[in-house]
Amino acid sequence: MQMRIRHTTGYHYAKGAVASFNEARMTPMTTSEQYVLRSRLEITPTPWSYEYRDYWGTTVTSFEVRDPHSDLTVVATSTVETQEVPDKPHGASWAELQDVQDEWCEFLALSAWVAPSPALLAELAPMLATSERPSDYAMAVSQFLHDRVAYVPGSTEVTTTAADAWAAQTGVCQDFAHLTLGCLREARIPARYVSGYLHPSPEPVVGEAVAGESHAWIEWWDGEWVGWDPTNAIAPGPRHVIVAKGRDYADSPPLRGIFSTAGTSELFVGVEITRLR
Repeated sequence: MQMRIRHTTGYHYAKGAVASFNEARMTPMTTSEQYVLRSRLEITPTPWSYEYRDYWGTTVTSFEVRDPHSDLTVVATSTVETQEVPDKPHGASWAELQDVQDEWCEFLALSAWVAPSPALLAELAPMLATSERPSDYAMAVSQFLHDRVAYVPGSTEVTTTAADAWAAQTGVCQDFAHLTLGCLREARIPARYVSGYLHPSPEPVVGEAVAGESHAWIEWWDGEWVGWDPTNAIAPGPRHVIVAKGRDYADSPPLRGIFSTAGTSELFVGVEITRLR
């Protein structure tokens, strides 16, 4: 599947900004399942900028605007070719995971974003005790959270933690990802956060531009990295476009920075996805 993604975001400053310094993570990755045919980042006002890959392999555009401005707008336009993700055998044993604890230690860290509540862990304890393989537990946890937590757009904030989302029993894709990561890491299964885009239609129509979504899902280590979308209870496929990977949301926000202003700021975001073929 070939898709064009137009992601627009930025800030409106009520009293203008004197200067701003930012990082954008809005350029899709090229992986074994997707290929970036072209990608362009347009920033207004025109800044000084440079591009690099961060520790996690994500393309980052760092930029600064030193002139007074009332709005900051970042538009990322990308054309990406995606394909079906082949089924991956779930074969690692609990004993085999012990051999990669050092190698993947960063994906075992229980940050405040992902740390599960004791109440949730207590409910999962019988499930963990009866899971023959890590993959059995990973799938069971994902289904359990999908059944118990309601997906409610706007029900949480970008700063909401996994424990907060579990207490509220509601969340968005970021919360489902954080909840699943925390449960897997508590069981010593290396797991990482993946962010990008999801075409909302199971059968996208060629040439139709639709309002898309920034999206988050996970990958866990099972002898190789295996992806899962806990929000929708599906394996990532051609409708998923990967932009960034890391330990949690803090490693992959689309736009992050600081600015100098005497007033308030308002974030705006829009994603448009078009299937090209």
